[in-house]
Amino acid sequence: MLRCAQGEGVSVVGEVGGSRRIVDGRWVVSRAWVGKYTGASAATVNRWCVQRERYPEGLRFPQVACTLRRTHYYVQEDVEAFWAAWKADVGTGRLGAAGRRPGDGRGNHGGGHGRAHRDRAVAVVLTELRQAGGYRRGMAARLTREHGGGERSWQRAVTEARALYEHGQDQDADGQDGTEPVP
Repeated sequence: MLRCAQGEGVSVVGEVGGSRRIVDGRWVVSRAWVGKYTGASAATVNRWCVQRERYPEGLRFPQVACTLRRTHYYVQEDVEAFWAAWKADVGTGRLGAAGRRPGDGRGNHGGGHGRAHRDRAVAVVLTELRQAGGYRRGMAARLTREHGGGERSWQRAVTEARALYEHGQDQDADGQDGTEPVP
């Protein structure tokens, strides 16, 4: 590892933000540059760095070339060689998939037993909305007393059912029943 003190062996030639520099005649790059170059998230680049010993020799992330102002830099050629080997062996299909999977916005990523409970609750609320001719204040509290469960769960079911109910009412008003819509 090169020991780089402030200004020692460091050229001022580099990109804005300091993600790429020349040290001892070689281009060195930061983790931010590696992320931009590979398309990997910061968490993925961090995992490559921290767990480098777990990977086989040809797939290891390069060692730190130097540290400047608490930022680790890696030799650019080594990073490019690592990335070529990684793409050939592992691939890039999972890049950008870090963190939570996007769901349908309706809980439990669109499936599972929690969603089934919500669907049943929404069906109960839709029946109540149709019988009452629309929303009535206190509906969630009454359904909680009658059917059990948490009031907040019933409030969410009422909100979802109201959106479905009102959307269905709008379709009827748009001429679905054979009449002209009123402007």
